[in-house]
Amino acid sequence: MKNLKIILPILLAALVVLYLLISNKSSSVERAKPIVGVTTFALYDIVKHIAGDSVEIVNIIPFGVDPHSFEPTPKIMAKIEKSDVVFYSGAGLEPWIGGFDFKNRAVDISKHVLLRHLDRDELEHHQHHTDHDEESADSTVDPHYWLDFANMQRATNVITKELIKINPKYTKQYIMAKESYISMLKKLDALYRERLSSCKADTIVVSHNAAGYIAHNYGFEVESLTGLSPESEPSAKDIERIFSQIKKDGVTTIFYENFSNEKVVQSIAKDAGIHLDVFQPLGNITKDEAEAGLTYEDIMKRNLEKLSKALMCN
Repeated sequence: MKNLKIILPILLAALVVLYLLISNKSSSVERAKPIVGVTTFALYDIVKHIAGDSVEIVNIIPFGVDPHSFEPTPKIMAKIEKSDVVFYSGAGLEPWIGGFDFKNRAVDISKHVLLRHLDRDELEHHQHHTDHDEESADSTVDPHYWLDFANMQRATNVITKELIKINPKYTKQYIMAKESYISMLKKLDALYRERLSSCKADTIVVSHNAAGYIAHNYGFEVESLTGLSPESEPSAKDIERIFSQIKKDGVTTIFYENFSNEKVVQSIAKDAGIHLDVFQPLGNITKDEAEAGLTYEDIMKRNLEKLSKALMCN
C-alpha cells in the first residue's frame, strides 16, 4: 500500500508531462503551416490553386460580403496580424488597409500589374457619383484589373514567388501549379477572343462599370448607371441616358451585380422590355457560389456566356 502511494503521484506527474509534450508538439505542427491572408476572390483563387492545403488561407473579406462596403472586425484584424504574408488588391479597392500595421509581409498586387486609366467620359461619370471626400490618388484608375487575364498571370507569378519564400519545401509543387494555372488563364483569353470576335452588338449596359478591362481587351463598349461607384444612386439624368443608349444600340440585356441594389435596373429592364442578368466581377463571391465550389475559371466562363448572348455573338 505504501509503495502504491509513492508510485501513484509519480504516474500522474508523468501523464501530465506526456500530455504537455503532446500538446506542444501538436501546436507546433499546426503553426508550422503558414498563414496567408487575401482580400479579393481572384487572389484567393490563385493562392488556393498554387498552394492547396500547404497553407492556411484567411479570407479577409468573407464570402458573401460586399467588398465595397466591408469593414474589418477585430477578429479578422487579429488573423491578419498572424499572417505570414497578406495579398491585397490595392488600386484604392481596400481603403481600410492603410490602418493596418503588418507584422510580416504585405503585398499590394496592383503594383505588379498594368492598370487601366479611365477615359474622359468615364472619369467625368465617376467624379459625378463620388464625393470629393472619398476621392483618392487612385480615383482615375479602374481597380478591377483581375478581369484582365494577362494581369492575372502577372499576379500569379508574384504570388508564387512569395509563397515559395514562406514555404520553400514546396517550391517544385508551387512552380508546377503556377504553370498549370497560367495555362488555364491563356486558354480563357483565347476562348474570349474567339467567342467575342464576331458580334452584332457592340455595347453592354451595366449598373456598375466593372467590365472595363474585358471591354477594352475584346472590343466592345460599356454604358453604366453609376460608373465605378456601385454604392451611388443613379440620378434621373443617368436613367434617361441609359434608356437612350438601350434604344440607340438595340441593347437586349442590362447587367447588375450580386451585391448591388437591383431595384433600379429591374425597373429599367421592365420598362425597356429587355432581359435582366447578373455579371459577376469577382471582387467577391456569394455564399451560394462558395458552397458550389466555383472557381475563377468557372465564373469567367459563365460571364462569357452572358456577354456573348448580350452582344449577339456568332
